[in-house]
Amino acid sequence: MASNHNEKNDLNVLHPHISPTSMYLKVAAALFALTILTVVAHQFHEALGSFAGPIAFAIAAVKACLVLLYFMHLKDDNNMNRAIFASGFFFLVVLLLFSVIDIATRVLEVSPL
Repeated sequence: MASNHNEKNDLNVLHPHISPTSMYLKVAAALFALTILTVVAHQFHEALGSFAGPIAFAIAAVKACLVLLYFMHLKDDNNMNRAIFASGFFFLVVLLLFSVIDIATRVLEVSPL
């Protein structure tokens, strides 16, 4: 009887990614620290001025990357899944960019009435 076992068929087999508990605890501690940093940055939002928003978004982006890489196991996944996630974020940036361009190029019309 012929065997269907070869390297090509192994590509479709899911292999578990076993991560140590200490890694999850370190990532959770980093997320907690970044949350505290977000709260502290908000306390100084008047001193930071227009940089307060981008700082908060940067902290949120780092937290999202930690969740994606470690809790969603993208760190151990293949490059195709990474590309799919990256394309989603790319199109989100394009959508936000078009929204910003739309708002920035509007002309205020004053009604004569």
